[in-house]
Amino acid sequence: METIKDIVRDVIQDLTSEKRQNRADDPQAILKKILTARELRHIRFNYFKKGVLGLSVDSSSWLYNLNLQKEELLARLQRNSGAIKEIRFRIGEIK
Repeated sequence: METIKDIVRDVIQDLTSEKRQNRADDPQAILKKILTARELRHIRFNYFKKGVLGLSVDSSSWLYNLNLQKEELLARLQRNSGAIKEIRFRIGEIK
């Protein structure tokens, strides 16, 4: 029979290994990898739900610029994570 100490250790190891696996598909980490520093200054991650990635953009000019690049950006994101199906931009506060 296992001791409680062993059971707790095994559970914690399982949880940390799950976190490591999920980081590879983390949309926020993927964005940091594929966007330039200049683009990242104008974007904020809002949500990722049911394959939809929601991003806030700080101005209408950046919203327009990113909408022009949306298909290319989506393709690059999907190469890194097949879970991302759509990107939605909106103007919002970036902090």
